[in-house]
Amino acid sequence: MLPFATAIALGALLLFLVQPMLGKFILPWFGGSPATWTACLLFFQLGLLLAYAYAHALARLRSLRRQVAVHLGLAALAAAQLAWQMWTWHAPLLPGPGLAPGPDGGAPALHVLGLLAASVGLPYLVLGATSPLLQAWFHRAAPGRSPYRLYALSNLGSLAALVAYPFLLEPALGLASQGWVWASAFAVWTMALSASARAALRPASGPAPADPPARAAEDAPPGAGRMLLWIGLAASASLVLAAATNQMTLEVAAGPFLWVLPLGLYLFSFVLAFAEPSRYPRRVMLIALPVVLALSAAALWKGPSVGIWAQVAVWSTCVFACALCCHGELHRLRPAPRHLTAFYLCLSLGGALGGAFASLAAPWLFSGLFELHLGLGATAALVWLALLADRGGPFHGKNGVFARVGAALLALALGGALVAHAQRWSGEALEASRDFYGVLRVLELDADAPALHRKDLFHGLIRHGTQLLGPGRRPEPTTYYGPRSGAGLALQFHPRRLRGEPLRVGLVGLGVGTLAAYGQAGDTFRFYEIQPRVAALAGGAGGHFSFLADCPAEVQVVLGDARLTLARELAAGGGQGYDVLLVDAFSSDSIPVHLLTQQALALYAAHLAPGGVLGLHVTNRHLDLDPVVRAGATPLGWRVGRVDAIRSEATNFSRWMLLEREPALLAGLGAARLLVEPDEPRRVRPWTDDFSNLLGALK
Repeated sequence: MLPFATAIALGALLLFLVQPMLGKFILPWFGGSPATWTACLLFFQLGLLLAYAYAHALARLRSLRRQVAVHLGLAALAAAQLAWQMWTWHAPLLPGPGLAPGPDGGAPALHVLGLLAASVGLPYLVLGATSPLLQAWFHRAAPGRSPYRLYALSNLGSLAALVAYPFLLEPALGLASQGWVWASAFAVWTMALSASARAALRPASGPAPADPPARAAEDAPPGAGRMLLWIGLAASASLVLAAATNQMTLEVAAGPFLWVLPLGLYLFSFVLAFAEPSRYPRRVMLIALPVVLALSAAALWKGPSVGIWAQVAVWSTCVFACALCCHGELHRLRPAPRHLTAFYLCLSLGGALGGAFASLAAPWLFSGLFELHLGLGATAALVWLALLADRGGPFHGKNGVFARVGAALLALALGGALVAHAQRWSGEALEASRDFYGVLRVLELDADAPALHRKDLFHGLIRHGTQLLGPGRRPEPTTYYGPRSGAGLALQFHPRRLRGEPLRVGLVGLGVGTLAAYGQAGDTFRFYEIQPRVAALAGGAGGHFSFLADCPAEVQVVLGDARLTLARELAAGGGQGYDVLLVDAFSSDSIPVHLLTQQALALYAAHLAPGGVLGLHVTNRHLDLDPVVRAGATPLGWRVGRVDAIRSEATNFSRWMLLEREPALLAGLGAARLLVEPDEPRRVRPWTDDFSNLLGALK
């Protein structure tokens, strides 16, 4: 077993190291949207589906030598692709800048799929096919031994990769170095694959043991009903994984740590379920699963009041419990080894269907993250069906009727709670919409209190803009942009404003356009916004918000990712010459990391006029970004000040970092005691486009 185990474990390690690495690399090209990882997951699931289909077709060839020749030839082609990338791209696997999205953005999810196919498509296909193919070869070489334990080993290698990436590889190496390490390890893997091929071609050590008569019935090809159940169980586990990960990253931050944690637990469930003997504690899980599903429903009802660690714990536990139940039942329903490639093909098809629904279908079908509700309900229903299919399970026998009735009642209660939550979410909103970049809702609140009557724009669960509706209060700046906020101070007390001169202002992130409340005649306010629906709402669609329409300044709105757009503007005609540039781009509570790197700061500096001020909005419940900004700005010659604005009737607490090269504004704010010094400054490594560490920024 040793050569097979080595090739399978190393292949799985590479297969899952490349996922967070490439996801992190392309994340800035798509505005740091959490949906970027969902699209990445879909690509990797589709890649596994194609790989398992290829393995299933190849394993049906009678000639083992022909199978070996085809697979080794494909591995050689994959190695040649990596060698070509070394010469033409910045590093192996990492796409060149020519593949970045264009100004119109197009269809982001499809662009992600195309990028990943060009970067790692062929190597991923070869690696993905290795586990089922080598298990089939091992079964031919040692027909008396079960190959399914190799599947557990494969998932153990995948799990090791997901633990190693955020804790070892990401903190130590930049993305380019990671690409070179991965390509070198791929070369080692090809040697391990060759050793496995030689072992497979040796004659079997002895005759295959005769199957008992009872086994002959089990060797019959699986029926359509059984295969549909395999697909359904795999799809529901995959859907819960994608939806719960999206839920977490939308409310915290998009990055490898929160990507690999649920994915690692998902893979660990495979390790437990497919060990020999299986470590799936069925009786315990049939009690635990309803409890976990109830906690998940409660977390949805509580919403943003649930803290970061509680959210991570609930959704990680949810992914693990759902995946373990689904995969444990799949192991119980597994076929005889000679049908294992068909079995794995069904599993990969189910995984791809779940991922495709979360990434492609759900944003079109739902106005909220309701695929999570669907995944939780589907898990309960399909585990119930799997128990019905098992004649030796708890749904049969003298107490089977009571068990079936109890499970059905629990499933109905869960479904009712999830439907009620979805209706409440949608029913509260004047308008709700969703796209690749997030979930938007417009709510009208406190209609019976004229002083507080307002409309809010929510992105996910976080308020991203408010306009008061009381008499004479519509022009007031609210939420994170009040007169005492860092943004408000920069716009009111910039030296040009104090001299009565007009300002040229750049704003990354539009919201409802609140900062336009500071515009005066002669000013130019140029907003950069990646989400078209946000631009429409701020521009007056639906009659909800009027900051832009009421602004006496010249207002411009530019659609597209701000960093890519600013880079194109710089290349086309030089900097914009902004007196104030304010960066305030969020996806719910998640701050796009690529807007805080040293390269981003250098780009902002190129667009500032002499004496210009840069403001970075870093208000966040979960991440301490003050040290990150200071670490990146100080080596570039910026002076840094922090402004914390307390909550008031119309404003929220906000934290802004203000940066200047000629600290005229900071000197005035410091003299007025409006700047805050960090109590215990932490020393952190500056973030760059090649290196960032979200785990180190957690509060």
